[in-house]
Amino acid sequence: MMEGNIFEQRNSLSELNAALAAIRNEVGKVIVGQHQMIDLLLTGILCDGHILIEGVPGVAKTLVAKLIARIIDVRFSRIQFTPDLMPSDVLGTAVFNPANAAFNFKPGPIFSNIVLIDEINRAPAKTQSALFEVMEERQVTIDGHSHAMAYPFIVLATQNPVEQEGTYRLPEAQLDRFLFKIEVNYPTLQEEVRILQSQQGKTQNEMLEEVQKLLSADLIQQYRKQVQQVMVEPKLIEYIATIVSETRNNPSLYLGASTRASLAILRSAKVTAALRGRDFVIPEDVRDMAPHVLRHRIMLTPEKEMEGVSPDDLIGNILKAVEVPR
Repeated sequence: MMEGNIFEQRNSLSELNAALAAIRNEVGKVIVGQHQMIDLLLTGILCDGHILIEGVPGVAKTLVAKLIARIIDVRFSRIQFTPDLMPSDVLGTAVFNPANAAFNFKPGPIFSNIVLIDEINRAPAKTQSALFEVMEERQVTIDGHSHAMAYPFIVLATQNPVEQEGTYRLPEAQLDRFLFKIEVNYPTLQEEVRILQSQQGKTQNEMLEEVQKLLSADLIQQYRKQVQQVMVEPKLIEYIATIVSETRNNPSLYLGASTRASLAILRSAKVTAALRGRDFVIPEDVRDMAPHVLRHRIMLTPEKEMEGVSPDDLIGNILKAVEVPR
């Protein structure tokens, strides 16, 4: 019976992999390179997680988010964060209706399936705090009434790490609500040449128009149920817990990762295993996901920051120090 279940599950994973290969092919019509970012975005969607994308201007952060939203046949909205943005501009507000002499709730742009928040670090703490409830509980409470979000609900946020004027540091509680922080680098010389060649005859909008919708909300839900069935041995669960625990006891860190980080590594490792054609998790899946899950959740001590140590350096040291289960 067990063998039959495993065989059936592997067949379903092959269907999932075929669908994701088609998505990568569609993305490749517009985006050159950035394979890791695209795979992490797909992983985040299958984990039902929000994603923070950080990179210098012009490396296709916003374009990739719009492209992913176009491939998935769900509603999409974009919010440009600015210093004068108010919580009601994001969540919505109650508007007086003279016809019935009552206040009716008018939903804000956050009420969508995939929400792109561009330059999220440009809004002050008051507006950032408005996202706490909706990112964690998938609902908005206005005037004592709760309004549930439609399924699926995913926030894709971008920020620029270089320009600091007019920006605000995101609260730790908000950062913890992001499944991943993806750091996007410049393309290689060969990739840049291919970008120039592909876009000399078409505009980006024309290329986006050619992209086909390949995923629906029902398919996302189906694939999420499949990856939840990926097996994780008890020793690997202990391995994940040990890695996260080490961030809390490291003398170089002022703030370690929360239990939410442990769950994020577990879920993303399951999806990674499925995308690699396996119905079980191995230590490599955990190690590959850990930096993206942890880098925005830990805080270095001032001394280590002055020495130029990066969060990824610390995470790498922790991964080397923790014994890999056999």
